[in-house]
Parts: sequence; structure tokens; C-alpha cells
Amino acid sequence: MDERAILHRYKATRWALITGLISIVLWFQYDLFFNHIIRWDFLIILTVMVIAKLFARFYYMKKN
Repeated sequence: MDERAILHRYKATRWALITGLISIVLWFQYDLFFNHIIRWDFLIILTVMVIAKLFARFYYMKKN
């Protein structure tokens, strides 16, 4: 497989992750400040995303 395709896929996945994180955080903040509701499902999703990102980072750092 071409290295450029792998890099484009990596960048697309990274931008998708960043966009998802920002939208979940903004939605959580909106519910917290305007509706006075703490949405625990958003916090759980954010925690899982951060743990997966850190796990992948350490895995690939160790692999190289």
C-alpha cells in the first residue's frame, strides 16, 4: 500500500476524532450550563475515546 494513502487515512481519522471530541464537549457544556443536566453518557464516551487514543499512542510508540 502506498504511504500517502496511509498518511491520508491517518489524518482523516485524526480530524474525525478531533471533530467528534469538540462536538461532544460542546454538547455536554450546553446541557450543563443551559439545561442544568449532567449527561454521564457523554463523559463515558469521552473517557473511552481518551483511553483508546492513549492506548494506541503507547502501542505504536513501543512498536517503533
